[in-house]
Amino acid sequence: MRRTSIEEVAVLVVGAGPAGLTAAATLAHYGVGSLLVERRSALSDLPRATVASTGTMELLRSWSLEEQVRAAEVDVDERGWMGETLTSPDGTTIPLGLPSREQAAALSPTGPVCVAQDDLEPVLLRHVRELGRTEVRFGTALVGLEPRSDGVEAVLRDAGGTRVVRARFVVGADGAHSSVRDALGIAMRGPGRILDAVSALFRAPLWELLGDRRHLIYPVTHAEAEGTFVPSGRGDRWIYGVRDEPGMLDFSAYDAETMTRLIRLGAGVPELEPRIERIGSFSFTAELAERFRDGSVFLVGDAAHRVTPRGGTGMNTAIRDGHDLGWKLAWVLRGWAGAELLDSYESERRPVAEHNLARSVDPNGSLREVSEELHVDLGGRIAHVWVETDEGRRSTLDLLGPGYTLFAGPGATVAPRGPVPVAVQRLPAIAARALGIQPGGSLLGRPDGVRVQAGQVSLAAAA
Repeated sequence: MRRTSIEEVAVLVVGAGPAGLTAAATLAHYGVGSLLVERRSALSDLPRATVASTGTMELLRSWSLEEQVRAAEVDVDERGWMGETLTSPDGTTIPLGLPSREQAAALSPTGPVCVAQDDLEPVLLRHVRELGRTEVRFGTALVGLEPRSDGVEAVLRDAGGTRVVRARFVVGADGAHSSVRDALGIAMRGPGRILDAVSALFRAPLWELLGDRRHLIYPVTHAEAEGTFVPSGRGDRWIYGVRDEPGMLDFSAYDAETMTRLIRLGAGVPELEPRIERIGSFSFTAELAERFRDGSVFLVGDAAHRVTPRGGTGMNTAIRDGHDLGWKLAWVLRGWAGAELLDSYESERRPVAEHNLARSVDPNGSLREVSEELHVDLGGRIAHVWVETDEGRRSTLDLLGPGYTLFAGPGATVAPRGPVPVAVQRLPAIAARALGIQPGGSLLGRPDGVRVQAGQVSLAAAA
């Protein structure tokens, strides 16, 4: 194979899905350049995931992207609804582990949003490009990966041939069938394929039928059309899917005529004329990589963990992976922290992935009370408290900086020092108490809002 050129970059991000875009954006926010490559010629035009969780929205809010995301949201509440058909009068609402608007308002400056992945990804891509630190190349595949003493050597192929990229770090964000993971020889473990599914992406005036019954997901129990309807973008864009045990579905039988019949039965409207745009098959698969790191190479998102659609955690877990690894790589590259900080990526993200994988395997994994899941989504971050500042009313989460943030109560004496920038935020007594700060005391927070315990500050000296 002839190699036509050699490039050097700080970070090579492989894959422009939610995890890769988030990792590249996080690095760019720290002034760290990266090369982001994607084997596809463009972003996916499939909705895939349809909800951005509270934790995801808090991150996007910190990047001033909340309004852009909400411009594409579907106006629904946080619950699901189950009935024999969409038009059945006797269905019931079901909890999905997401806070209601009232609960979210008490816990966060934002809340979960029903937004299709193919509406969210362009927002992230625009943001990456606007930050100006990332070179994005579509139609570029990873075909080789070799460790070096000073990082990694990767071989990329595009329409112009092959080239070598030498990177200090590589982020494998290239999905369930990750080339990065395969090149490292990292195996996936877990239940594997547990169900097969067929789904149709279609348009039909279902909101007219549903009226004010506006929810995130609609399982229907009709004897001949048991399946699930999911709103998948603004307007009347929907997904309807059916599933069965592995090997029990004849995928070839689910043509447009069959799916139209099932959609009519599931909706309870014999005369409905759905406009089917695409029919596809997939498997409910649950697996976890044996490890998320190999030297200077890290796995994020579906490359590290595959979960089924139950619970809607896949995209949100991937985004939080990308952010967690992104800020830690940036701290190391900028000299704010030693390389040992990177050990915390897997130790902190694996338990989240394990929890979400187990939930996705559970047949009732989508049905969860808020108290069971919200703490997993928020990741142990500090409390949200509204504070009056010179810039107006802001959440304590809005006050988090790129380094450490020192929240100081009245009378606290602070003297920040060390390689990591420390933003000092003085809080009134009531707000300090709400954060658990004792009189005269303070609290040290990371960029993700996680409180830094005394024994953890050695990862990167601060205050």
